[in-house]
Amino acid sequence: MVSMVINKQLVDKMSEYFDLIKSAKKTSIIQDGKRKVHFLLSDGRELVEEYNLNDNILSRRAWRQKTKLGRDQGWEVEVGDPEPKSSGIDIGIRENVTNPIISRKISKLSLEWRIRNLPYPKEVFSVLINAAKDKIIVKTSNKKFYKEITVPDLERNNLKLDQDRLSFDHKFNSLIITYKKPPALLELEKKILNEVLRLKAVKESDVQCPTS
Repeated sequence: MVSMVINKQLVDKMSEYFDLIKSAKKTSIIQDGKRKVHFLLSDGRELVEEYNLNDNILSRRAWRQKTKLGRDQGWEVEVGDPEPKSSGIDIGIRENVTNPIISRKISKLSLEWRIRNLPYPKEVFSVLINAAKDKIIVKTSNKKFYKEITVPDLERNNLKLDQDRLSFDHKFNSLIITYKKPPALLELEKKILNEVLRLKAVKESDVQCPTS
């Protein structure tokens, strides 16, 4: 009985997000080899997604929302390279510094994070799921790096992280973290992609789609 209740809550949460996407006002444009879609959600948020035309894999996702006082908070990049900034120690620092830089990518079957500028051997890294926080915890035994990673794709759909789906590798001073998508997320992404492909996409010269 408990399992049935949990499964119903999961279905309801995922259906809620899909309905939000389906009911959004949408504009689609073909530009630079990508299908760029702008969503204006009923809750006032804006979402921009970019899909590669050759394989329909999402290459960029960014959100924009306003504060309660109506102030624009700017675009927050969820998937793709972060917006460059002049300083910081986290997402979005300049390429010419040696601080760690994290970016997110999505493949057909996996979610992926790349953390550059980590010149340590693979053996010093620990990449584990903290069930209480529902986050991926990345740290080194030499205490040089620590990072908590949230997974909004799962979080907004009430999907819990599973250690068995998590793996990592280290190449060329970059830590590559891979999380195998659960079936429920794959099905949701398929439904959203179907909605995107149903849109009449226009060429760049015909209309300007808002970008992040």
